[in-house]
Amino acid sequence: MSQESTATPRMTAEDLLGILRTCAGVADDIVLDEKALDTDFGSLGYDSIALLEVTANLERTFHVDLDDDAIKASDTPRDVISMINGR
Repeated sequence: MSQESTATPRMTAEDLLGILRTCAGVADDIVLDEKALDTDFGSLGYDSIALLEVTANLERTFHVDLDDDAIKASDTPRDVISMINGR
């Protein structure tokens, strides 16, 4: 008898950067790479509406429930990765 794993998959930087590109796009002058992980979302061009879309995608992809303020409390992409992986 096998048991299915219900563990939340770990998010990588590449995972989140891909979600950011897919959900909210990227301004022409912004490069989403490892350096962007420590840049605040506003400087990356993501407003609250874009972050809501990112939140919905994170919930679906990583099987987590995030309250409305979860992403707002995360200033940078690295903060989001830490939050998701810390669950």
